[in-house]
Amino acid sequence: MTEVDYAVDDDTIAIVEDTTLPRRLKDEVYATLEDRGDATVEDADELAKAVEARYIDTRVEPLEPVGTVSAQSIGEPGTQLTMNTFHYAGVAEIDVTQGLPRLIELVDARKTPDTPMMTVYLENEYATEREKAHEVVWNIEATKILALGDVSTNVADMRVQISLNEETLEERLITPDEVAEIIEDNLGVKAIQNGTEIEFGPEEPSYRDLLQLVEELRDITFKGIEEVSRVVIRREELDDGGEQFVLYTEGSAFGDVLEIDGVDASRTTCNNIHEIHRNLGIEAAREAIIEETNNTLAEQGLDDVNVRHLMLVADIMTNRGEIESIGRHGISGSKDSVLARAAFEVTVNHLLNAAIHGEIDELDGVAENVIVGKPIKLGTGDVDLRMGSINPGTGGQAD
Repeated sequence: MTEVDYAVDDDTIAIVEDTTLPRRLKDEVYATLEDRGDATVEDADELAKAVEARYIDTRVEPLEPVGTVSAQSIGEPGTQLTMNTFHYAGVAEIDVTQGLPRLIELVDARKTPDTPMMTVYLENEYATEREKAHEVVWNIEATKILALGDVSTNVADMRVQISLNEETLEERLITPDEVAEIIEDNLGVKAIQNGTEIEFGPEEPSYRDLLQLVEELRDITFKGIEEVSRVVIRREELDDGGEQFVLYTEGSAFGDVLEIDGVDASRTTCNNIHEIHRNLGIEAAREAIIEETNNTLAEQGLDDVNVRHLMLVADIMTNRGEIESIGRHGISGSKDSVLARAAFEVTVNHLLNAAIHGEIDELDGVAENVIVGKPIKLGTGDVDLRMGSINPGTGGQAD
């Protein structure tokens, strides 16, 4: 039976299920037959066979050098990518790395992107009511003391004085009592709070300690997530004609954001593949690599690169359960072949270490066979031909 129940008869299901098509294509065949309404069993058989023939025809031939083809398919348009940073499409005042630098970031599997950002989707009333959306904004954006009021120093009395802004406190849903408590917890001082005025100072009169307290005060995050410096809220249209609020952030803390009330965890994403791996697992990281590389190419008008090439790159980066870079510290550096490793980078070191440890190169890959002048074991290079004489006594079979 199909995973999704379509209005087709049992004979049609038997015909489609008998093909070698993957589940996704079978479901598309069922959906097409259902849309036609008047399709007969013969029509179903004809359609299923046509789709199966096309599917088999588009599969990779045996011994095809898929890695080389993928490298060419991504590398050639990669020469046309821009070298500078692009403005993020449609988002006011938020710049993210695009073009070639972003592609390098992805294949190098950098721990943190140059411009980390998140796209935060909201759910229920948070997505449609601006005030509710702003509640989520203030729970994400890091609120520092200078956003809440003015800070001054009284050198004569050795006191730091804070004058809080009532409207800002009300907007960001934080009270003067909470501000004073956070200051005490983080600075280890006794804060005296009177309405919107707060003052404190060092235990012993010291000008240096007073300035140190002011510096530490400016670093405290009173509300929100420390890693997120700014949040932009935008109204975007839905496919059904409705509208929703979407948040774009400078800085990312993916795991923390997913736990905030009002955030739709099923759609929210970030451009840091390692954060996605930590919070959602390696399969999600693989999808993120595909999506990010595809978007980077599409941003430059190079969206004709077949996604299967990008999928192959993502597969090889994640197939061991961790994200590995494509470089000497990752996939290229961990190859079994000594010559293949040496051909990539730090040639002398690889050859010297291999000699010390008595490593043997089986010459199974492309690079090592090219180096020694042997046919590579792909395509016709993996086929052995033998010539023999015809023996009439064996019915015409070759010896």
